[in-house]
Amino acid sequence: MAELKIVVSEKEKSYARTVADAQVSSLLGRRIGETVGGDALGFPGYTLKITGGSDKSGFPLRGDLPGARETRILTGEGMGFHPARHGMRKRRTFRGNTVSEDTVQVNMVVEAKGPKPIAELLTTA
Repeated sequence: MAELKIVVSEKEKSYARTVADAQVSSLLGRRIGETVGGDALGFPGYTLKITGGSDKSGFPLRGDLPGARETRILTGEGMGFHPARHGMRKRRTFRGNTVSEDTVQVNMVVEAKGPKPIAELLTTA
């Protein structure tokens, strides 16, 4: 199976961890905005919310695109495009909001803390 890099943000700090196999399967099929139990990812007692990510080609996951497909959309100001002039639009490639086997990185934020700090969990793992 595939490897996946998860980035967990807690206030001003972010922590990265590479997960594989069984831990990846707990994320497959999840969408941006869903909460995940941290027990399956090595963060016991934590609740994590998926906020974004990127695929194998470097395209970002976009929350308003259903599924896991790659698509090109015409976008104005917002995620993935910052126009040089007012009213400028451009066609950009994005990946849907569902975590799939093509996903390489998943960004998460802490919803509920566990008994141990994340930094301590990463040093023991």
